Amino acid sequence: MFPGMADDVELLIAGGGLNGLLLAIAVAEPGLKVAVVDRQEPATMLGEAFDGRASAIAYGSRLVLDSTGVWPLIASEAEPIREIRVADDDSPLFLHYDHRDVNSPGGDIPLGYIVENRVLRRALFERARALPSLRLIAPQVVESVTRDADAAVATLGNGSRLSARLVAAADGKDSPQRRAAGIRTVEWRYKQTGIVTTVAHERPHAGIAVEHFLPAGPFAILPMTGNRSSIVWTENAALAPHLMRLADVEFAEELRMRFGDFLGAIEPIGPRWAYPLSLMQAERYTARRLALVGEAAHVIHPIAGQGLNVGIRDIAALAEAVVDARRLGLDIGDDIVLERYQRWRRLDAILLAGVTDGLNRLFSNTVAPVKLVRDLGLAAVNRLPPLKRLLMQHAMGTLGDRPRLARGERL
Repeated sequence: MFPGMADDVELLIAGGGLNGLLLAIAVAEPGLKVAVVDRQEPATMLGEAFDGRASAIAYGSRLVLDSTGVWPLIASEAEPIREIRVADDDSPLFLHYDHRDVNSPGGDIPLGYIVENRVLRRALFERARALPSLRLIAPQVVESVTRDADAAVATLGNGSRLSARLVAAADGKDSPQRRAAGIRTVEWRYKQTGIVTTVAHERPHAGIAVEHFLPAGPFAILPMTGNRSSIVWTENAALAPHLMRLADVEFAEELRMRFGDFLGAIEPIGPRWAYPLSLMQAERYTARRLALVGEAAHVIHPIAGQGLNVGIRDIAALAEAVVDARRLGLDIGDDIVLERYQRWRRLDAILLAGVTDGLNRLFSNTVAPVKLVRDLGLAAVNRLPPLKRLLMQHAMGTLGDRPRLARGERL
């Protein structure tokens, strides 16, 4: 716990994961009093060894991290994505994105970055500790929240109470705060499991990300620092448990069959993870003195690597709405402030969910005419530079009505 704080804060954040901590930093940096409650012990999280997990950070998300003072703590361990190659199984047709196509002459802005999750966590904690108006309460849980016209009062697991103007739920896809507020969701499970691990390879990846669409789902190879790549492997849910139970040698062989030999010999390193894939959208992102961010509001398929990025866009929008209201002397938990946030974010998140869901269904279809049409579509986009640039800029998070943080500006 950060010392020297009063019992009342302006913003209370339930959940101190990547989204929760970044939101806390974004609002505490301009001086708002914020508390983050998380069930895990910070020292335990910070002491974690490499666990095989990494995140894709779009260029627009990098601007948010830069604006909040987090990026300088990450930059040396972030691997730029300079090209993306998309191929449909064994088809000779493909789609190729190159960062040079969206740069002015002499520019070198990458499409995005791959960063280990433990590096992100460490940087967020380090930045949070430097902000005197930010309080971390952990390990602890928010047992209940009472919200009325004047304030939200949270009761913690140890019986203490904390009053705030606004509660932000960054407590994951099964968000207790969302459920307690009676916010319904639209959701379904895919018949797919995501398998995540890391491989070391013989040859350098040159900053090139590769996505192969296989019959069971996308198989993504994402460049990490050194001769390493992060693997996001979508597999049939019925087969995935068998793959996870394989001995290391057998698992490595299954991986090589899908990976190919373009980077030479490969070897899995670090743990493997498996998680069921699903889609979820909250019917509302707000309630009285409550805002949902990240997976508390939406869960999408990992096919486009946008899961963390859509949460970071939530954070940039909510932070701007809250900070602007506070500077005007307004109640940051007022319905007008929350409605501004919801209008800003919900349509974007719904559209992205629809796109990722549609792409997954399209590219997991083995019907020959469908496969032919999608392969011709990839080739067509590849031959239309204006459309390809537009798609690249969208994936980079540099299009549309962006909050100030996502434009590289401070609040």
